Amino acid sequence: MTRELFDKKLREMQDDVLIMGSMVEKAVQRSMDALRTRDVARSDAVIREDQAINAKRYEIEEKCIHTIALQQPMAADLRVLVAVLFIATELERMADHAEGIARINLMLGDEPLPAIIGDIGEMADKAGDMLRRSLTAFVERDERAARLICDEDDQVDTLYDSSYLALIQEMIRVPADVPRLTYLIWTCHNLERIADRVTNICERVIFMVTGQLEEINVSRY
Repeated sequence: MTRELFDKKLREMQDDVLIMGSMVEKAVQRSMDALRTRDVARSDAVIREDQAINAKRYEIEEKCIHTIALQQPMAADLRVLVAVLFIATELERMADHAEGIARINLMLGDEPLPAIIGDIGEMADKAGDMLRRSLTAFVERDERAARLICDEDDQVDTLYDSSYLALIQEMIRVPADVPRLTYLIWTCHNLERIADRVTNICERVIFMVTGQLEEINVSRY
């Protein structure tokens, strides 16, 4: 394979990662929209579409493994392919968290959503923004941006703490709402884990650029 053709394949895999990232971002957004509006049909759609995200991951993995096996790339090229493999896995797991939120909406059944959901929406917006920028950092090989995004995970953790405390306090105040409020705690956890996985992506961007594996921001949860 010529260098030109090899570079073309790397660009194609990079584009595949961006496509998959867009699919995951939409899944997170739609799952939260469905929860806010109690839209069961939209939750069902998120759950169904998770299969397409899984398929995209396997497609990316197959391309990467095939390229590694046939071309035996070295140094920087190999780091790119390893990063692509790892990022695809992290994106697929984020989609699983989005599916989890969609299923929470279904588990609530006909029960109304508890009123206190303030910081949960902010968590979702922040995690989605971090995801978009982490993929931009991947495309642009931007180590500095990746490090800054890792630092922002603390903001999501703070939102998680405040949401968790508010939900526990509401459980104490209204014991009858404990089951519904527990579902919202699960929602918070899914969003917090999405942000954690964004930091994992950023760590791989740093590895791809520098060749150094670093644990940038250790999760508290």
